[in-house]
Amino acid sequence: MKFALFSLMMNIPNSVTGETLTAQQKFQNVLNQAVLAEKLGFDAYGVGERHGAPFLSSSPPLVLTAIAARTSRIRLLSTVTVLSVLDPVRVAEDYATLDHLSGGRLEMIIGKGNDPRHYPLFGITEEEQWDSLAERYELLRRLWREEDVSWEGRYRTPLDQVTTQPRPFQKTIPLWHGSASSTRSTELAAKYGEPIFSSNTFHPMAKYKALIDHYRERLAYYGHDPKAAVVGAGGGSLYLANTNEEAIRRYRPYYDSFQSTDSAKHNQSPFKDLEDNIANGPALVGSADQVIEKIMKYHEAYGHQVLSISVDGLTEAEQLEQVERFASEVIPVLKREIPSTVWGSSSVLEPSLN
Repeated sequence: MKFALFSLMMNIPNSVTGETLTAQQKFQNVLNQAVLAEKLGFDAYGVGERHGAPFLSSSPPLVLTAIAARTSRIRLLSTVTVLSVLDPVRVAEDYATLDHLSGGRLEMIIGKGNDPRHYPLFGITEEEQWDSLAERYELLRRLWREEDVSWEGRYRTPLDQVTTQPRPFQKTIPLWHGSASSTRSTELAAKYGEPIFSSNTFHPMAKYKALIDHYRERLAYYGHDPKAAVVGAGGGSLYLANTNEEAIRRYRPYYDSFQSTDSAKHNQSPFKDLEDNIANGPALVGSADQVIEKIMKYHEAYGHQVLSISVDGLTEAEQLEQVERFASEVIPVLKREIPSTVWGSSSVLEPSLN
């Protein structure tokens, strides 16, 4: 299994200290996280996209470019790029630039996003999100693969013989489809024979497994080999301690604080409390042995080769502690037990299963 550390750059008062970082401090915190992740042997670092408080991650390509300048090996992920509201021409240009500046370490995860506030900001309705995503992705895909593109659609002005610059550094920028709530995403991924990345954050396993199963079924329908399917998955909140009881006690203030945010209220968690989330949801809270056992259980259901985790919201000292513990106590076991074809010696994920 391969591992990514990611941040949505959520900046809320710390549940333990009561302090809130300035925007500048939070940006530096994320840069330091990425450098630490590379040092500790993580395979990738991701930055998500949100448009509104308490998130500062409105411009992932800029943040990832700053990370690229401070690192040399780690893959750079957009977790996710909210393509449903963005101009594909601008996206093609910005991320191809990032691809060059990182030396070809970019992998994009696209999605429609889960914060409804971005739709009015960019001029579409929530009802249009899936149609908008599919159309914009078709255009982005052409812009990166073709020159002199002529195109006409619903969500931007027509193009006539357009070749975006710069061209991507990689022959093909690897692309994943974020999957969280609808078969529209898994259908789009299956159509093109491209990997999916399951959110696996807010709901019980069964919801996400149904989407992953649908993806594999539709791969076969479109003529791709479902046995070659590439799946990544998020993990719930991470907090490791020497015992399960200690982890729950130390993490509870953070969990309660997260649940009070507008974002958490929008996601409408089905879990009644932290213990319910640990027992029946994706939360990775407990001893290293318990967390390893849980990840193995989810792998048995999903068959995923990549796991992403986040330590946002913790104090910086606890972020360091948690990332180091995960790297030393969890990663070696799972790398040994779960094989992965992703990010091998070439460090490039083949984007097509065909």
